[in-house]
Amino acid sequence: MPRIGTEMEAIVMRDVLRTDYQKSVADYWNKEKDPVNIRLGEVDGLYHHHYGLGEYDPSVLDAPADTRDQRIIEELHRLETAQAEVLLDHLGAITPDDRLLDAGSGRGGTSFMAHTRFGCPVDGVSISEQQVAFANEQAEKRGVSDKVRFHFRNMLDTRLDSGSRRAIWTNETTMYVDLFQLFAELSRLLEYGGRYVCITGCSNDVTGLRSKAVSRIDEHYTCNIHPRSHYFKALAANNLVPIKVVDLTPDTLPYWELRAKSSVATGIEDSFLTAYKEGSFHYLLIVADRI
Repeated sequence: MPRIGTEMEAIVMRDVLRTDYQKSVADYWNKEKDPVNIRLGEVDGLYHHHYGLGEYDPSVLDAPADTRDQRIIEELHRLETAQAEVLLDHLGAITPDDRLLDAGSGRGGTSFMAHTRFGCPVDGVSISEQQVAFANEQAEKRGVSDKVRFHFRNMLDTRLDSGSRRAIWTNETTMYVDLFQLFAELSRLLEYGGRYVCITGCSNDVTGLRSKAVSRIDEHYTCNIHPRSHYFKALAANNLVPIKVVDLTPDTLPYWELRAKSSVATGIEDSFLTAYKEGSFHYLLIVADRI
């Protein structure tokens, strides 16, 4: 006879992970121990699950053999943190009394940065139990567990209160979900005039069907990259009005060029570089307000 605790865990799991695809994504991230995420996070305790922006310092490539690798790791981490800063720059005027949501929060890096900058409560949601546990441990270590909390929940159904968020962001997580379902949930959570910020990779509709390079990225990360147009259709259908759109593609290329030369390269770097340079893939910042 199964233990009551086991039965409850199964019910909770079923409530969060509703499809076989969601289970496969959760399984991927529960098992993920990629050095490109772990080693970079060890630089200063901010663990990211996104890519970087800005020019890298070329001197790291000329460093002595005994320090070269670590300097490249530190530079990649600096670029990833810079990407998160760009996202936070677009959240608008946030006060310590506002509440924020990190939808697809990973190991918590951007959530901690948001709390440090704004001093307000931040919730993160992820379908990876391992990521949630890791991020909550980080919150305890940082002494902010009363303000920054991470939950094993589905971003399509967060079970948070309607109109409870001043701002929400997704940082390279939208390729795992249906955009219309996601934006309906985020629109529900945002107060009137609230802000949604998205940084994402998307395929270029103009080139037709997704390229081989984009398909390779999908396969590598078990994701489903959306065409650029789908974002704006789904935003419009859910009372989210874009106020700013920035093509970050030129700004992310240096990150990928440096990562391809690093010890934490995963083999997907060439696909990203090819897709960006051939124009079949774009790295976008989208800022939208809830009306």
